Amino acid sequence: MSTSENRPVFLTGSGSCAEIVINAPSRRNALSISMWSALPVLVRTVDADSAAKALVIHGGAGGHFAAGVDISEFDALYADEASTRETTSIMSAALDAIATCSKPVIAAIEGSCFGAGVSLAAACDLRIASSSAVFSLPPAKLGIVYPPSDLKRLVSLIGASNAKQMLFSARRFSSDEARMMGLVNETVPEGGALQAAQKLVDEIAGHSAWSVHALKKMIGDIERGTDDEALLAYMIEGAAGADFQEGYRAFLEKRKAAFPSS
Repeated sequence: MSTSENRPVFLTGSGSCAEIVINAPSRRNALSISMWSALPVLVRTVDADSAAKALVIHGGAGGHFAAGVDISEFDALYADEASTRETTSIMSAALDAIATCSKPVIAAIEGSCFGAGVSLAAACDLRIASSSAVFSLPPAKLGIVYPPSDLKRLVSLIGASNAKQMLFSARRFSSDEARMMGLVNETVPEGGALQAAQKLVDEIAGHSAWSVHALKKMIGDIERGTDDEALLAYMIEGAAGADFQEGYRAFLEKRKAAFPSS
């Protein structure tokens, strides 16, 4: 997979692990509008790469995940109704691309995860944070609110009460506090988030790619209120599939499965 390490956001990685790196260390990885615009293209590239089994999003060597939207661009991004709508559309397209990626997406979080950085992490399937990670949602300090899709995703993830606590207080939360409220799945020692995420990708890569993709789709369908009869179609398709035949035979034969989809 090609790299472009001179860019403020780029795609790298090898084998089963694809990585999107946020690379603006001079501003604690605050995301410019051009960076938001680039994200859907990078995610689509990962979607099309059969070798990649999962995607990790992280802040590179800069020590921070993402300190929100680049405030230096606010005058242009929110100058009037038209620019506010366009800005929101560009950011929402990036977050939707991450949330709907066919492959598991893991946020590896070090340092600051503020504002839209939290929205970016919430759009991922899983979040691993180091012990030094700090989370904050400060729109009340700025006299603004977040887009409806961001708030819906946040409330779905941590519940209305926890979302209110983060948003109303606008204070900083530790990685342990974030884990207690469900924002973070796992905490690891400082500097270890990326390695832990890569280890998780290795685990995922050893399983049926068909099952992982189908399970992600099913969980999304459940969140959208899809009825059980429609969800049963996944089970029926899986039972007739080659991965299931290989999986249970490997189990009976006490050997490692070689899934056709992987």
